[in-house]
Amino acid sequence: MQKTYDLNVIKRTSIITPDQLREEFPMTETATRTVMESRQEIKDILSGKDSRLMVIAGPCSIISHRQAVEYGKRLARLQEKIKTTIKLVMRVYFEKPRTNVGFKGLISDPHIDKKTFDIDEGLRKARKILMDLNEMGVAAGTEILSQTAAERLSGLIAWACIGARTTESQNHREWASAFSMPVGFKNGTDGNLDTAINALLAASSPQVFVGNDPHGVTSRVFSGGNRYCHIVLRGGKRPNYDPVSIAEAVGFLSKYPSLIQSVVVDCSHKNSGKDYRRQGEVFNHVLIQRMGHTNGLSIRPNKAICGLMLESNIEEGSQPFVYGETRKEDLNPFVSITDACIGWEETEDILLTAHGQLQQKSGS
Repeated sequence: MQKTYDLNVIKRTSIITPDQLREEFPMTETATRTVMESRQEIKDILSGKDSRLMVIAGPCSIISHRQAVEYGKRLARLQEKIKTTIKLVMRVYFEKPRTNVGFKGLISDPHIDKKTFDIDEGLRKARKILMDLNEMGVAAGTEILSQTAAERLSGLIAWACIGARTTESQNHREWASAFSMPVGFKNGTDGNLDTAINALLAASSPQVFVGNDPHGVTSRVFSGGNRYCHIVLRGGKRPNYDPVSIAEAVGFLSKYPSLIQSVVVDCSHKNSGKDYRRQGEVFNHVLIQRMGHTNGLSIRPNKAICGLMLESNIEEGSQPFVYGETRKEDLNPFVSITDACIGWEETEDILLTAHGQLQQKSGS
């Protein structure tokens, strides 16, 4: 009989199961404490119990253990200086959504050669990085693209994000309803808020969906809903970090009292016009709205603003990279190969300045 399935499949290979990966890289007391305490701090910030500002900062994409750990060490030192006003979460993105084709992240292609696609090795590298960061006391945040990665890594994640391209995905909404960490849903690529609001309503509700158990066996998953899902404003056809746009988002949220009434603002992507050099400008505009004053001029403070996101690397900008042609050994691990990022010096300056302003505000 003629075969009617897998006509375009070249081959299938098995990958490491969630349990096998966890056995290779078991949780430690320190890592567990970092994850659990950070999740609770983020929940308290989202619900208004903690008055600090959450800032998710880190590379557009993680391309090596060396890069991630070096950035994490710097973030850990900075966190000690600003912990009274700001909760830092490191952006640790292992999966990258592509508009058409391209490098899909360290998990998909850890050798960055467009040939091997050693996903087992990618998952091992990702879990090792997350273990080391949490051992340092650094909270990790990541974008969830695949159920495969989520099932194997989510125990080490303090905050997760669903991107603009996948906010409308039923699967991602279902997964988020079962996640143990707070989850931010970005508005759609066109700036539409309805998509994100509907995602929050779905993810905060109990769901039944198809997933895998710790042994990798397909199973039904029954979730209880995730009440700490929230909206992330990233711009669309126009930026949406201005007071009118944020007020509009808060107004939408107020129609659904059961949802988290706080917003996180992404300083990159369409809010910066995809110009990494404008991220600091966006950050400061939003910080002014949060605090309610600047240079003696007062405006109504917007307490719904609870967090900001920065695409930041050790060195600024991006480097020439042609996927499948540029060799990994020729790459500078501290410069982005995807979206351009601000450098560490600017990142530190932005956050130390914000800390000083927030301290002054709390003491006024």
